[in-house]
Amino acid sequence: MADGQRDSHRRWYRTPSIVSPSTVRGRLVAAGRRVVPPAIVFAALLVAWHAAVVVADVPTLILPSPVDVATALAETYPTLLGDATVTGLTAAAGLFGGGAVGFVLAFAMTYSRTATRTMLPYVVALRIAPLIAVAPLLFLWFGRGIPARALLVATLTVFPLTIATLDGLRRTPTRYLDLADSVGASRAETFLLVRVPAAAPSVVAGGKIAATLAVVGSVVAEFVTYDAGLGYRVFETATYLRTAETYAALVVLSGLGIGFYLVPVGVERLLWDDPTP
Repeated sequence: MADGQRDSHRRWYRTPSIVSPSTVRGRLVAAGRRVVPPAIVFAALLVAWHAAVVVADVPTLILPSPVDVATALAETYPTLLGDATVTGLTAAAGLFGGGAVGFVLAFAMTYSRTATRTMLPYVVALRIAPLIAVAPLLFLWFGRGIPARALLVATLTVFPLTIATLDGLRRTPTRYLDLADSVGASRAETFLLVRVPAAAPSVVAGGKIAATLAVVGSVVAEFVTYDAGLGYRVFETATYLRTAETYAALVVLSGLGIGFYLVPVGVERLLWDDPTP
């Protein structure tokens, strides 16, 4: 099975190679093609935003200019950095917890129709339940600290990770399973060496969705607890009409969300020769 499995994996995973100067140039050009267009659009949006504020003489209280936001960001970055740390820890803990539960559920449902009939409706119901309605109950039972907020995030991320993993495990090509069976592979070996690698693209796709949902869930939790984090900072500054600081917090929050999304994207680009954006 080892030879056949290695042959099938060569289509998925990168193999070490010597990086030539032409390869480096090609990678730099490819990176530039990915970065330059959105950077140009971003710069154009900033210019249009600033021009609209100046020409229409919009009060800073209503819509601060990019310069005002940058100033607020520079003045409050130590506070925002601390808030981002709290939000990031909450999102990461919830994402990890939701992923662990999702993988276990997907494994059970892959091998047992009874488990599918029993657990899948609850997974779906957990996703359908409004997050803002579930939050007060969780905080009533478990307090308002990071563990309780991470638990709320986990309830949001467990659905996409469970469904994506289950779909990947069930879509393992039959020829791979037949090959494993022909050489007498055990059930554990088949799962670890055949099903898991075959499911990896689906898991990464689910991870992209769950990563962004984790940040959203953290913000919702901070809105409800009104304690710490970027969600709390946005709510607090908006309440007291410190609009430029609100925008600064939103900038940091957007950066944090993009950072979380780029983690599974980085894993994808590391493992597969032809990743999708």
